[in-house]
Amino acid sequence: MLRRAAFIFLIACFNVPLVAQQKYEIKIDFNQRVIMRDGVELSADVYRPDAPGKFPVILSRTPYLKSSVYTFAKSFVPHGYVWVAMDVRGRGDSDGKFIPYRNDGVDGYDAVEWCAQQPWSTGKVGTIGGSYNGRIQWLTAVLQPPHLTTMIALVTPSDPFVEFPTGLPIPLMISWYHMTAGHVSQNMDAVDWAKLQWHLPIYDMDEAAGRPNKVWKEGIDHAQAGPYWEPLRYQNKYNRVKVPVLHISGWYDDEQVGTPLNFIGMTEKSQPEAVRTGQKLLMGPWPHAINSASKLGDVDFGPTAIIDLNGYWLRWFDYWLKGVDNGIMKEPPVRIFVMGANYWTDENEWPLARTQYTKYFLRSSGRANSLYGDGKLSTQAPSKEPADQYIYDPAIPTPFITEQTFAQIGGPDDYRPIERRDDVLVYTSPPVTEDTLICGPVRAQIYASSSAKDTDFMAKLLDVWPTGFAQRLTDGMVRARFRQGMDRPELIEPGKVYVFNIDLWNTCQTFRKDHRIRVEISSSAFPKYDRNPNTGEPLGKTASMQTADEKIYHDEEHPSFILLPVVPPKTAPAPN
Repeated sequence: MLRRAAFIFLIACFNVPLVAQQKYEIKIDFNQRVIMRDGVELSADVYRPDAPGKFPVILSRTPYLKSSVYTFAKSFVPHGYVWVAMDVRGRGDSDGKFIPYRNDGVDGYDAVEWCAQQPWSTGKVGTIGGSYNGRIQWLTAVLQPPHLTTMIALVTPSDPFVEFPTGLPIPLMISWYHMTAGHVSQNMDAVDWAKLQWHLPIYDMDEAAGRPNKVWKEGIDHAQAGPYWEPLRYQNKYNRVKVPVLHISGWYDDEQVGTPLNFIGMTEKSQPEAVRTGQKLLMGPWPHAINSASKLGDVDFGPTAIIDLNGYWLRWFDYWLKGVDNGIMKEPPVRIFVMGANYWTDENEWPLARTQYTKYFLRSSGRANSLYGDGKLSTQAPSKEPADQYIYDPAIPTPFITEQTFAQIGGPDDYRPIERRDDVLVYTSPPVTEDTLICGPVRAQIYASSSAKDTDFMAKLLDVWPTGFAQRLTDGMVRARFRQGMDRPELIEPGKVYVFNIDLWNTCQTFRKDHRIRVEISSSAFPKYDRNPNTGEPLGKTASMQTADEKIYHDEEHPSFILLPVVPPKTAPAPN
């Protein structure tokens, strides 16, 4: 996500060496000045074969300083590519002022065309990058630079408010704004980030960190979708992207939702056939630092979890930039890792066409509070059942497990300690009688009321092992005022029952025999999301808080449920 340092992308993706024969020595042209259309000069380091001739170009633009990408160059230049590493405007050796994303579409266009016009270039330009570097590829592609030939977009953030639909930046993001202030990376150890994340109002968090930031405050001043955010959107402009894209993410990437959405948008029937057939989706058992380890937290995904990702990238670029018929586009367009059973499977589409979407209803006798309550998850709809109740106090919010380093927000963590709280409702199914694959988008529909004018509702899907280990799979949230859309905020009437639709993103997990399916409902997931103060005041600008009495309904008139993508079995490799 935005706060990531460059090492996540630069190191994690290059843990497996390329095995193809190296051909070229590397020649380096440092600090090449690239003039943008408004006269601002950006800086690029050019790594190219030390040989005469023209070569296709791979362009990587980053706010994380181009000086650390030699690993990229030495992996691709020997195979006949020019690698251009460029500092985005206002970062590193580039001139101008860094304003996140605001100039990156146009600058990306100009950078692509500069690469195509150089004497060492064939005119074919591919782009690559993850996180921030992934999103700016899309902002460039919608402008249709003539020589942009293909993209590899990894762990790509979505449009504003898709991943974090609270109207506000998440508290952890202030560390990213600090790190990227100015041309060089700033001292991250000088601030107590764990303490700062509790600061209120959020509007002043930049000042509390010791570094006032105009962009931070402007974002909070525009705490809903609208014209201010339109230049940063690309997911409403898929029809403008005309190039093949390799989409890559992981089930535990905390910006995971963008990658499947982008693949879906680029393969819709309204897209030209040449565009549709040029898309591939790769989803592994990975966090934001993709392909970096086979074990995440306490869960080991087996020896096949790490792949030769470098080799896959090389095959992709060889096909699209050199015209090498290496068979990559004859392979199925979707390759996903099935967690739990721990194997890779090839599919023809996403979501999977054979999916049987199944409602699992929330059930209880009115005391689903905590792991020790009477909450049940059932495919049988409820009839007459009392509502479950809890008190949400933003002063002591329900925690979301994350590393204090902020390198990764959430993994396959054991949520039993959190489920001991009375402000967490827990609904659990009986043990499954056979291996059950849940693979695809997960949604929840919750009927709820609150004593507050505004509040939040969170839903989480978990796999409960026979040992009791409660493995988080995926989760989502809705802010009550945005229940009708991020562009249509409206406070709720205290005590009135509303229906809330919650997007829990995607997962792909085999619930092994005797495992149980669990859903948690709460009203906070801090610090993944900011705390709703329940006051109904303008977002991010208040330090006042009040408790909220929350009710979750599950009866014949209000059948709250989670919709799970149950996938029928098919022939698959034996589990590890």
